[in-house]
Amino acid sequence: MTYRRASKRPHLNNTDRFLFVWLYRVGRPKVSMELRTLIGEMSRANRLWGAPRIHGELLKLGFEVAQSTVARYMCRRFGAPSQGWRTFLSNHADGIVAIDLFILPTVAFQILYCLVILRHGRRFWVSFGVTSNPTAEWISRQITEAFPWDHAPQYLIRDRDGSYGSVFVRRLCAMGIRDRPIAPRS
Repeated sequence: MTYRRASKRPHLNNTDRFLFVWLYRVGRPKVSMELRTLIGEMSRANRLWGAPRIHGELLKLGFEVAQSTVARYMCRRFGAPSQGWRTFLSNHADGIVAIDLFILPTVAFQILYCLVILRHGRRFWVSFGVTSNPTAEWISRQITEAFPWDHAPQYLIRDRDGSYGSVFVRRLCAMGIRDRPIAPRS
């Protein structure tokens, strides 16, 4: 069984096709050049503003534009947005201390653990301790003995060893030292 049209399809001439093409526009409306320059000026004048903030300000001014469009027409910033690790170390070298816990095998095939504390500014050994059983309490006591009174550094760099524990982190916070663990598996 086949279905047939009751009436035939109308034939379109070139004028009709041009009219349909002109009326049928796909996508979002074009963004005016004035709005593009305004978005660029706002992003250059306010470096800390991102696309959501500029989008909100444009909505307050009465411009109906999508946030993705604002992000597309913002001026591009080259370079890292924040300081890198090398810059951080050079800027704060006098206030940085590194701590590490490593293994010392003995002649009798026993294992001892050595804790080393170094100052980065002058590459100075602050303290070291040796034990056969490192605990978080022992490590936090070593930190307290290494930095008495108000000689504590600003930052402490350490690895993500499980032996440091929450007691050690709380002791650092109490002394006013900011903990900076390094990346895992580095």
